[in-house]
Amino acid sequence: MALEGAARAAGSRPKALRHIPVLDLWRAISIMLVLCGHLLPLGPSRWGGNSLATTAGMAIFFCLSGFLITRFLIENGDVRLFLIRRIARIVPLAWLGMALAMLISQGSLIQWLANFLFFANLPPFFLVPAGGHFWSLCVEVQFYFGVAALVALGGQRTLLLLPFIGLLVTGLRIMDAKPVNIVTWYRIDEIMAGATLALVFEGWFAPGIRRWLARMSLPVAVIAFLLASHPQLIALNYARPWLCALMVGTTLYNLPGWIGHLAAWKPVIYVARTSYALYVFHMLYAATWLGSGEGMVKYAKRPLVFGATWLSAHLSTYHYEAWWQRQARRLTRRS
Repeated sequence: MALEGAARAAGSRPKALRHIPVLDLWRAISIMLVLCGHLLPLGPSRWGGNSLATTAGMAIFFCLSGFLITRFLIENGDVRLFLIRRIARIVPLAWLGMALAMLISQGSLIQWLANFLFFANLPPFFLVPAGGHFWSLCVEVQFYFGVAALVALGGQRTLLLLPFIGLLVTGLRIMDAKPVNIVTWYRIDEIMAGATLALVFEGWFAPGIRRWLARMSLPVAVIAFLLASHPQLIALNYARPWLCALMVGTTLYNLPGWIGHLAAWKPVIYVARTSYALYVFHMLYAATWLGSGEGMVKYAKRPLVFGATWLSAHLSTYHYEAWWQRQARRLTRRS
């Protein structure tokens, strides 16, 4: 099948991607899994419920990111436009959150530098207690610049390398026994799996997979993914990126009606829209007095953490982040 959109000129007018409502539901599920995994006791620790929730939530987050970014670059290979839009979307809030984390944790100069330049997740590691969760933003931004360099050097067709890069990363994880790791070269296959799904969705790669996804049972895909996210099922963990893409991909072609209605529910859309800011703020508040104490004292204050997180996320999404995104649109607007 011909590569759709490959002939579009890089200087063409920016085109908005067709919105896929079910992805809002996945985005909302992703952030709620992370919040609950980090802030609430999900059963006895020996059951691994908290680890399962956060691992699964991050896998979905990365899958959606790879899917979105790759679709954007398929539709418009303008690397300058891509970088301006993504930097404006991610970096201003990331830097604000990182600055707060550094102040809370009294970070050193090298920690400030490593976080602000998004390499704090790489050995010898420069994350601070209040900003430990920013490892994922480092992986994310590293992917942005990596895929931008790939397209800038070789054109949009180089996006077809992403599935194979992802498989190489999965192979490296198996060789080095890294079922779950925050280092980019042991984690970025979760983004590459989402990129592969985008290539399939747009008809660029293995179109037969779409027919298979349309026949896939969603409950089976969900169970397989959750098992691959459990800390005690180490062998299955290596397949987690691809099982996540399978699960999300199934809903692109075989969506039960009740899930479609749930995806269109306003609270779900709101959680999805504020999800990035929720992720940034939740661990910052957990590192302050609001998250201090032992046992019931700590959990008695959890409503305060959730409340402060949600208020900050709302203000950030609709005011702070929105301002930066408006500037990016003005900068990239073409006549």
